[in-house]
Amino acid sequence: MRTVFYLIQKEALQVLRDRVMLFQILAIPVIQLLLTVNAATFEVREAKVHLVDHDRTPISRRVADAFRGSGHFAVAERSSSVEAGNESLDARRVDLVLQVPAGFERALRRGEAPDVRLLVSGTEASAGVVQSYAQQILQRVGAQVGRELPSRVRTTAPAPPHLDVRSRLWYNPLLDYDDFMAPGILAILVTLIGTLLTAQNIAREQEIGTLEQLNVTPITKGQFIAGKLVPFWVLGLFEFGFGLFVAWLAFAIPMEGSLPFLFGATALYLGVALGLGLLISTVVETQQQAMFVTFFVMVLYLFMSGLFTPVASMPTWAEWVAELSPLKHFIEVIRAVLMKGAGPADVWRPTAVLAGYGAAVLTVAVRQYSKTKA
Repeated sequence: MRTVFYLIQKEALQVLRDRVMLFQILAIPVIQLLLTVNAATFEVREAKVHLVDHDRTPISRRVADAFRGSGHFAVAERSSSVEAGNESLDARRVDLVLQVPAGFERALRRGEAPDVRLLVSGTEASAGVVQSYAQQILQRVGAQVGRELPSRVRTTAPAPPHLDVRSRLWYNPLLDYDDFMAPGILAILVTLIGTLLTAQNIAREQEIGTLEQLNVTPITKGQFIAGKLVPFWVLGLFEFGFGLFVAWLAFAIPMEGSLPFLFGATALYLGVALGLGLLISTVVETQQQAMFVTFFVMVLYLFMSGLFTPVASMPTWAEWVAELSPLKHFIEVIRAVLMKGAGPADVWRPTAVLAGYGAAVLTVAVRQYSKTKA
């Protein structure tokens, strides 16, 4: 243990003296967290609308006011021609063309359903969200106008069957995407820091020739690997705690569950991340190679984690592949603990998977290292 302690002390001093590594550990993750959480969102804000109003009545103007007041849209252009709206949509000056037909108010007063057209470009990833928001606004305006019409007008046409649908969102009632994205982005940053720094650190030792010197000293492989991994394990926990504090401070993310349990799950996951970094270091010779291999693995992690694309929406074969991603299970634990207040009994399965992955990856990495670095 004394030998391991000296190795840990040596690694800690080496990290503290390396300004580039300190910047990687402290500044870069915070910058990425603040920028990515705001950018990686499915919420539509201030989408530009081209309004084509053929009716020009108080109720048609009310539709435009409803779009402006929703917080999701801004009426950027107006015209009396659908062709002009199509040109703006093709030129990407607007995100939506809203066409209110002539006789819109008259049709509503007769109890009819006027034909309002929405034109959205399907080349944009947010097209479905924009369309859904616009339809909700139109339905809300139609319902308000219907309630305000005189009863004799409403009863001139047979009323369709009415369903009183009431919904309630649990755990994230305001659909705040910051609460949803911040835990996932934080998990990715912890993975990147733990894996990349470990792989680069050992590759750097090999580049400058100190790794061969360490291999001929009277220390065991276990002592050497523990001395290398423990400092970055502690740094990873510190990085997670610091990032969690920044996310709470900047985005007011909820913290409903047990933080000690969450840090325990993070400690298990860091075993996977550090083991992967050690495994990468056994197959590369330079820091540049370590960086390339790490980012290749991170891309696979990212798209199979369920952060941006729900796993349930993937093909069956992709769902099975996603189950092999430890990042997917870690994100599941973080979100459940922070947003739902889940405890060990609620997330025992993904936690057990993380423990199993950590033991397996570390075992393979240690064996691989003993074969290639001895």
